[in-house]
Amino acid sequence: MRSPGRRTFVLSPRTPAMKRPLLSSGRKHGRNPVSVFLFFVLILVMLMYSKDFNSIAEFSLRNSRAKSQELADQDLAIAKPRHEGLILDSTEVAEEEEEEEKPVLQREASDATAREQPPTDEEGRREPEREGAKASVAVDVPQVVRLPSARNQGHEQRSVISDQHKPEAKPQRVVLNVPETCDLFDGRWVYDDVSYPLYKEHECQFLTEQVTCMRNGRRDDNYQKWRWQPRDCSLPRFDARVLLERLRGKRLMFVGDSLNRNQWESMVCLVQSAIPWGKKTLTKNGSLNVFRAEDYDATVEFYWAPFLVESNADDPRIHSVPNRVITNSIAKHGKHWKGVDYLVFNTYIWWMNTPKMTVLRGSTKYSRIERAAAYRRVMRIWARWVHRNVNPKKTMVFFMSLSPNHMSSEDWDNPEGIKCALETMPVTDMSRPLEVGTDWRLFAVEESVIRSMRLPVSFIKITALSQFRKDAHTSVHTLRQGKLLTAEQQADPATFADCIHWCLPGLPDTWNEFLYARIASRPWPNQETHTHRSHTNLSFSHLLH
Repeated sequence: MRSPGRRTFVLSPRTPAMKRPLLSSGRKHGRNPVSVFLFFVLILVMLMYSKDFNSIAEFSLRNSRAKSQELADQDLAIAKPRHEGLILDSTEVAEEEEEEEKPVLQREASDATAREQPPTDEEGRREPEREGAKASVAVDVPQVVRLPSARNQGHEQRSVISDQHKPEAKPQRVVLNVPETCDLFDGRWVYDDVSYPLYKEHECQFLTEQVTCMRNGRRDDNYQKWRWQPRDCSLPRFDARVLLERLRGKRLMFVGDSLNRNQWESMVCLVQSAIPWGKKTLTKNGSLNVFRAEDYDATVEFYWAPFLVESNADDPRIHSVPNRVITNSIAKHGKHWKGVDYLVFNTYIWWMNTPKMTVLRGSTKYSRIERAAAYRRVMRIWARWVHRNVNPKKTMVFFMSLSPNHMSSEDWDNPEGIKCALETMPVTDMSRPLEVGTDWRLFAVEESVIRSMRLPVSFIKITALSQFRKDAHTSVHTLRQGKLLTAEQQADPATFADCIHWCLPGLPDTWNEFLYARIASRPWPNQETHTHRSHTNLSFSHLLH
């Protein structure tokens, strides 16, 4: 029997030095402990199959990574549509992105960590991280998920978002619910500094100096903020995209004098805000000015013909002739109007210089005709041209009534005023008709001729409602003979105030809202109209101010 002291010695720190005596002692006495034998067998097995264990461990790790990557990809696929939906409303984007930014970045960090665990060698040790590995995660992952901040959105981002949605975009064939029985022209002016103006003066690079009153020194801008409210119905708010969809592949042309050019500039500014940079152009070629919206293959045009018929004032640049002469011919101008899809005519201001007009008959014979009679003659010539050259299934025709002047402040009970200068408010008393020198005989001629026409023409009655807008003229904040008025000229409104033309943004924008309501209320001319209209027919509650 061994002594207890011997067992204590085996468990002491000097055990390695005593291995040989212990083993030799076992062999000497013929005893080989089972535990020692199993220990050696276990070591032998581990040495023989160590590579297989490493392979199993590596496969397990690889499988784990694949599942982590798959889950990460599923998270990104779910997150992406949510952010694309947010970009539809810029205000919503700003608020939502600020709230969601932290969770998105946290998820990206955890996914990146799972995907980018350092690889192991054959013995299961981690290899040193390569330079640049973390940088690729920090840059690449946010580019996949994170949208740019709404605060930094510019033209570039808007175009990217537009391209993302382009394959899914479908034309919205809207039909407004504005019945023909709705009298849009009987109503009142309402001050609305929330919804108006419809665009900003500095945002429309196509405006001429003649109408940019704020840039030319006008200090008040209240004239931009009046909305027309019809009495028995409502006027839809102008929507540039709805009108542009109507104009897709078509032409809209204003024909007439400088007041129709005034309205044409307004229409260009109203639609151009919905067209990207580089996709809109303006070309001036003699009597014809053409604004083009490339993506819609649409044009908004102006053709200079102050009397509609041919006259000695047809030169678009040199037309200030003292003795104006009109003819009975319209063919020279009319050839430019053929095939146009939307025609908007006017003629008035050039008739107001003299009580009688000089008319050329034949090549040498002249006659003096009283203004209203000469006007009726021209209107009938115009009506015959419309009947012979316009296809009502293809073309809509409009006629703008007289645009009033405000030459005497006594007309609105302001004896101390000078013409329309310094007027900052409309006439507020609309309970009685306002007389500002408008020749209503010409209005009656327009109305009677249009009513007698077999082909439908929309008569846009802007005269009465515009008479209350003494505040909206360009006054002394405009041009004279192509040059801005000097300080001395501005100080002499009795001589230099222009109380004929209108500032933009301003009153002509309302005139174009009338056109918009009539154009967009017409059914679409194809078989899809009935089916699609049930989905896109908009009530006033969706479109009103």
